[in-house]
Amino acid sequence: MNTRNIANNIFKVALSLLLGGAILYWMYCDFDFKKVEQVLFHEMNWTWMLLSFPFGILAQMFRGWRWKQTLEPVNEQPRTSVCIDSIFLSYAVSLIIPRIGEFARCGVLKKKDNVSFSKAIGTVVTERGVDSLIVMLLTAITIIAEISVFKTFFNKTGTSMDSVFNKFTTTGYIVTAICGLAVIIMGLYLVSRLSIYNKVKNTFNGIWQGITSLKSVRNVPLFIFYSLAIWGSYFLHYYLTFFCFEATSHLSISCAMVTFIVGSIAVIVPTPNGAGPWHFAVKTMLILYGIQATDALYFVLIVHSVQTLLVAVLGIYSWLHLSFIKTIN
Repeated sequence: MNTRNIANNIFKVALSLLLGGAILYWMYCDFDFKKVEQVLFHEMNWTWMLLSFPFGILAQMFRGWRWKQTLEPVNEQPRTSVCIDSIFLSYAVSLIIPRIGEFARCGVLKKKDNVSFSKAIGTVVTERGVDSLIVMLLTAITIIAEISVFKTFFNKTGTSMDSVFNKFTTTGYIVTAICGLAVIIMGLYLVSRLSIYNKVKNTFNGIWQGITSLKSVRNVPLFIFYSLAIWGSYFLHYYLTFFCFEATSHLSISCAMVTFIVGSIAVIVPTPNGAGPWHFAVKTMLILYGIQATDALYFVLIVHSVQTLLVAVLGIYSWLHLSFIKTIN
């Protein structure tokens, strides 16, 4: 790797950290962090948080099982345990360098099971396309389902759309604009990198095989089940945390779905595990559902921190486990 590439990588990491850090600083600059300890150890119901952990783990395991399935049509047969460990590790390393996890998991399969790196990347592209479709469908369904709820809310409270938008401060609009700009820049960067990458014919062929592997999946119902189970597990991992806090325990499952979708879209912004944009998006929606700003800040800070810690623990486990797995040449 030359000096220019190193400088570019350092710049990207620094920019993502700066963006996430700036949003978090803006949100919590006047926050009383001493109260967090009180909430964590005396007010929070940890039973629900612990019950949410299996779903966070299952979401990644389902992703590993689905990935193994998408690799089969391109004549790659990685071991199931390696697929799952690579997923665990990919999420963990992305906490350090956003988006690097996709390449890291392909690298693990290449190293341990001699899976073609380019084919693996192709299947990752396929997976992301399927996931994007599911998120779009969930978003459409949620919006349609919530229209009557919002109308009732506005009628009973006399709230107008103007008053909803007025809840955004000038800084809030600026943060939203910055997040949107970051997504656009990231997209343009990925497109430019992909165009360079595709100049290598063999690599392009491998990627294309991975992308088209979906039409050759042997058990389509199982693939659909895995895909839905991934997002169902993600949702339950998030929704159960509502019952950890008195302020959010009464919220409906529709509210959970709305904030879940908004948070899922917010993590597109390239920051470590969506830190910053996720906090901002979920906190804003919770306020619109009547949660006090302080309670919303406690919720997003604690939930995101604990779930990020779980990702890190799974990453450490997978790294240790992979060190004991024999490499196939």
